[in-house]
Amino acid sequence: MIRIGKADDNDFVLNDPHVSRYHARLIREEGTWLLEDLSSTNGTYVNNTQISKKRITSTDQIRLGDSCHISLPEILKSKNDYSEEFAILKEVYDHYVQSKVKIQSSNQFKIRLMQSLPFALPGVIGVVLGFLGKGSSILFGASLFIVICAPAVGIYLGARQSAKVPQQLQDLVNQFKIDYVCPKCGTFLGEIPWESLRNRKSCPVSSCRAKWADEEA
Repeated sequence: MIRIGKADDNDFVLNDPHVSRYHARLIREEGTWLLEDLSSTNGTYVNNTQISKKRITSTDQIRLGDSCHISLPEILKSKNDYSEEFAILKEVYDHYVQSKVKIQSSNQFKIRLMQSLPFALPGVIGVVLGFLGKGSSILFGASLFIVICAPAVGIYLGARQSAKVPQQLQDLVNQFKIDYVCPKCGTFLGEIPWESLRNRKSCPVSSCRAKWADEEA
């Protein structure tokens, strides 16, 4: 629970004449935040509508009294709570894993296709040329040339495709290192699964210690 008001013993103190000593409070319920007015003199508003109690998100506009504007992220940061921002990192991690698997599997298929197809085609072409030429030295020579050169071409194309994989993966990793960071201090979180990081509750950097999840979660 986070208490909001003008009195010094609140968790989030606001020095504003329109704010009551104990104006409102935030309560964590089932993974969401509930904003409750504490019978304040000038009222609590969410998106310009006066409320007594309402579930809110980081995009809601909160006003205490006539002119004191605050937001959920602002309140949470006063308690070093970055759980809202940290929750977004789950999508970042899931996208990274899915993209990595897609790049690897897609390129493996292309490499095998490029390397195996040239081995199969010469056999078919050789049979056709042999049947049409009926012993012609020219057609036999053409068939032999294809049989020798086609596999070499397949190996070359397969090698080229294989060479693309490290760069594609590196580009993916570089972007991942930019996006998968502590929302407060910006420290890269490695390739540790999001769920494992959530279980740690907070950033391990001593100078940060940003809260990633509720202690009760």
